[in-house]
Amino acid sequence: MSYGGSLLIKGGLLVTPEGLLKADVKVVEGKITAIGSDLSPEGVEEVLNVNNLLVFPGVVDEHAHMREPGLEYKDDFTHGSMAAAVGGVTTVIEQPNTLPPVDDSHKLVDKATLLKGKAWVDFALYGVLHDSNVHELEDMLNAGAVGFKVFLGPTTGNIPSPSEGSLYEILSKSSGLGVTIAFHAEDRSLIEYFTNKVKSSGRSDPQAHEDSRPPVVEELAITKLLLLSRRTGGRVHVLHMSSSEGVELIKRASDEGIKVTGEVCPHYLTFSNEDYAKYGTLIKVNPPIRGRAHRESLMRAVRSGVITTLGSDHAPHSKEEKHRDVWDAAAGFPNVQTFFPVVLDLALRGEMPLTALPRLMSENPAKYFGLWPRKGVLRVGSDGDLVIVNPEERMKVTEEWLRYKSKVTPYLGWELRGRIKHVVLRGHLILKDEVLDRRPKGLWIKRGS
Repeated sequence: MSYGGSLLIKGGLLVTPEGLLKADVKVVEGKITAIGSDLSPEGVEEVLNVNNLLVFPGVVDEHAHMREPGLEYKDDFTHGSMAAAVGGVTTVIEQPNTLPPVDDSHKLVDKATLLKGKAWVDFALYGVLHDSNVHELEDMLNAGAVGFKVFLGPTTGNIPSPSEGSLYEILSKSSGLGVTIAFHAEDRSLIEYFTNKVKSSGRSDPQAHEDSRPPVVEELAITKLLLLSRRTGGRVHVLHMSSSEGVELIKRASDEGIKVTGEVCPHYLTFSNEDYAKYGTLIKVNPPIRGRAHRESLMRAVRSGVITTLGSDHAPHSKEEKHRDVWDAAAGFPNVQTFFPVVLDLALRGEMPLTALPRLMSENPAKYFGLWPRKGVLRVGSDGDLVIVNPEERMKVTEEWLRYKSKVTPYLGWELRGRIKHVVLRGHLILKDEVLDRRPKGLWIKRGS
């Protein structure tokens, strides 16, 4: 497979953090070679006239659980990466809690080898860290990991939570190597306490899940991480933030110079606990979706720059696993395909600036995990990854449009503003006029490559 295609995109409105720019983009052999007016088509294989459509950098989804290997009954990398391509995600950073979990360099390389040839988009890999494998961190990094995931609370795959001593060592290594550690920040012991308390009351309503993991479980976990980051200089990235308490902690710590950043997912910005009555366990996720005040706090944090990335937390499960009572239903739902469309809809409705999307969904994720400037930005020398959108059209989330194996999403039936027309991966038109290419062209991308 050649590295990339050669393409000239003419007449688009480039969406950048600085504003909208009317310009052509020329991609030769996968790399952006020129951005400007009236660029020559010399040296390209195809010219795409987009006539004032919006042109975004390809989305870098820093938070995707594609489920392969070992959990393919939920979904697999073929379907997941096809869904990513249709949804405008050109790079996925794949989470490590598969079977087996990616906790040494051999498993990391084996997983990359397995996924090659199945990838419709480029992909990078996390390693996972726990008490038994902190010594493997450097080897996984050298083998191609772009960052590491640590689970402080129970999750799919039952990855054990590391001790405080291991956390201190992990963050010390993070500081020395300049690598980001991404955290599922919920305190396991407090979750066990509140879960037993709520269960013993006999409740089985969907909101019981929220009450079994109240904001204090996130607040305690983040507080511990901030203390350890302050002492070690380690880079803490808190995934799927869900509470106003967490936002306030991140804001204060960042102002103090602690190396901490935060992510939020679209479901925390589009749902509140008032929606449990309608959607039930469809919106059961960890951490849970909370009240409207938390949602508003998270949105303010996105607009103000306190939260600096968005991630999908794509987490598919089978229909049977989702349609159970609140205690037995699996947490999470597929989100990589609706990730950009839902956020784009929020922006086009004025909930957040359109020009914030390139930084939140492309540039910052690429920077935090060592993929920038190859990924995440429209500039000469970067990969030619682009998403081209008609903001005047609308699209409806239907089962026919979704590429997942299990189409169990609360967004089914939603009508969203903006419509993805084309997606470009390293100069290849992998989605043209909303039709997906028949052959996968994704590559394994390593940190700093």
